Amino acid sequence: MPYNPQNPLIVQSDRTVLLEVDNPLYEGARDELARFAELEKSPEHIHTYRITPLSLWNAAAAGVQTQHILDALNRYTKYDVPQNITVEIGDYVSRYGRVKLIKTPDEGLVLHADEAGLITEITHSKSVKSMLGQQIDAHTIRVPRHLRGHLKQALIKIGFPVEDLAGYVSGTHLEIAPLPVTRSGLDFDLRDYQHEAADIFHAGGDVRGGSGVIVLPCGAGKTVVGLGIMFRTQCHTLILATNTIAVRQWIDELLDKTTITPEEVGEYTGDRKEIRPITVATYQILTYRKSKSEDFVHLGIFSEMDWGLIVYDEVHLLPAPVFRMTAEIQARRRLGLTATLVREDGREDDVFSLIGPKKYDVPWRELEKQGWIATAECIEIRVDLPEHQRMEYAVADARQKFRIASENPSKFPLVRHLIQRHETDQVLVIGQYIDQLKRIAANLNALLITGKTTNLERAKLYDQFRRGEIKLLVVSKVANFAIDLPDANVAIQISGTFGSRQEEAQRLGRILRPKRDGSVAHFYSIVTRDSRDQEFAVNRQLFLTEQGYRYTIRYGHEYIES
Repeated sequence: MPYNPQNPLIVQSDRTVLLEVDNPLYEGARDELARFAELEKSPEHIHTYRITPLSLWNAAAAGVQTQHILDALNRYTKYDVPQNITVEIGDYVSRYGRVKLIKTPDEGLVLHADEAGLITEITHSKSVKSMLGQQIDAHTIRVPRHLRGHLKQALIKIGFPVEDLAGYVSGTHLEIAPLPVTRSGLDFDLRDYQHEAADIFHAGGDVRGGSGVIVLPCGAGKTVVGLGIMFRTQCHTLILATNTIAVRQWIDELLDKTTITPEEVGEYTGDRKEIRPITVATYQILTYRKSKSEDFVHLGIFSEMDWGLIVYDEVHLLPAPVFRMTAEIQARRRLGLTATLVREDGREDDVFSLIGPKKYDVPWRELEKQGWIATAECIEIRVDLPEHQRMEYAVADARQKFRIASENPSKFPLVRHLIQRHETDQVLVIGQYIDQLKRIAANLNALLITGKTTNLERAKLYDQFRRGEIKLLVVSKVANFAIDLPDANVAIQISGTFGSRQEEAQRLGRILRPKRDGSVAHFYSIVTRDSRDQEFAVNRQLFLTEQGYRYTIRYGHEYIES
């Protein structure tokens, strides 16, 4: 292909892809790249993506073919796609499905490969061979049923993602149907994309469905997708959520929108231990143990009932002990729900192998255009560190530098200015450090929610905020997860967790519910200029860029004067 200077991409032989932001074809190229590549950097003018084995396997599992990927790259590239990239894409995409787990009437659970050499390679891998049983023929080898998940974990680490076609137990039957009019009096039906996500996951009950991850923005109704899948599976269901507030929101949704009765739903948290046909539990209670040397007291909930479906809400936060238990229950259907596949611990391959590959996602901007989530304006405002703190910052270690910059007192006047600018809006001030939040709350005469706020008090304050009785809340990171605040339309982030893309997804999600008046949501991130705070903010921008948001950078003194 000849050089085409009008195109926005440069594909490089190290699997990185450079994308020009200020190019008329930027959005089309970005949307294509999002299907099979991971965003690594997103400064103002050139964004860097990387094509990885896992990004290609997720694409393959979602039905994206090698030719589609190559056509997209060739359509947008300035230069020829390097020959090694063309070969590697074909190789990695083809690896998904080359080895399959199948359940046979005669042999039980088996690992099958079309190529005899592949089985030979796998049986000679030190990390895998102890998980294999007797070899049946050149293409097939028995697998102990209880090692189904462990084997998938081991194989993906040596470059062979397994397509699991061994099927699932049905679980105990449970009648559950949607209510055309909810108990709160509103019309109810799944949106088109929610129906589509549920259908793709379930696959009509076929073995090619039943496990995987649905990626949707906060505010786009991931919970409703979960309900849609429950309508299709009709079975006892275990739902795992991030905290007690999220557990109770799941229960509220079930009782409001479905035929399920209160007697059929149980809460399994620090407050209550109810095991019922639909049980909603926290990750925290499942990972509780009295000491590091003792067993996890509550992990037995996974085998307590004949579950036909297990739902992992905010799957990117799944703790390690739950991964281990999930490896033991691969015969249960498993649904992961999340706004981002990025994990801060780098265990995305475990999500792929144990919960399942990405089955469905929609670009945030696409849902914004359709009116399902609010239009958002994302602005980073940089402020200077006061003169008297510069020496303290200069001699501090890296972690302390981040804290000094995060707690910069120069942020306070800007927060007050932004709140005055949005005095008629529903505003959340969000931060990481409790002392900083206490000072800001006292300074603004605002109510504060932290981890020490009881669940009862949190629920009361969130309810008052929803009803508009409270216009301003100062919240710690406890408000990042699964909190339904539909009328929040301004978020002011004053400190965060070391550049976490997960956190950025959750915090932006707090204000993305579509507004009744169609107004724009505003997401402000206040960072200290030329500091560790600003360095980590660059990483958080990656998430916003992935979702198609432009990230405007302003400076504090200019902003207050504007």
